[in-house]
Amino acid sequence: MYGITVAAELVGLEAQSLRLYESRGLLTPDRTSGGTRRYSANDVTRLRRIAELMATGVNLTGVGMLLDLQDENTRLRREIDARPDGRPRPRATARQSGA
Repeated sequence: MYGITVAAELVGLEAQSLRLYESRGLLTPDRTSGGTRRYSANDVTRLRRIAELMATGVNLTGVGMLLDLQDENTRLRREIDARPDGRPRPRATARQSGA
């Protein structure tokens, strides 16, 4: 676990940027009982991804959307990997899904 200053240094950002990303819901570091932010290795990895996307010109709204999609993709892959046969569930057709 890292404090905000160390986490910011690890990813080459200012601490204020980390506060902004948190306020925008891009990450949620743990907090101590006194309210101090504590960043995990996963948080630092996510911060690096945010910095990469920002460097390519993606704005914060776009970063949030991309991270949400990546998180959903990761969740779905884990779900598939957890299936005994390793195959995804069949997709519902428009008629089955009520469309």
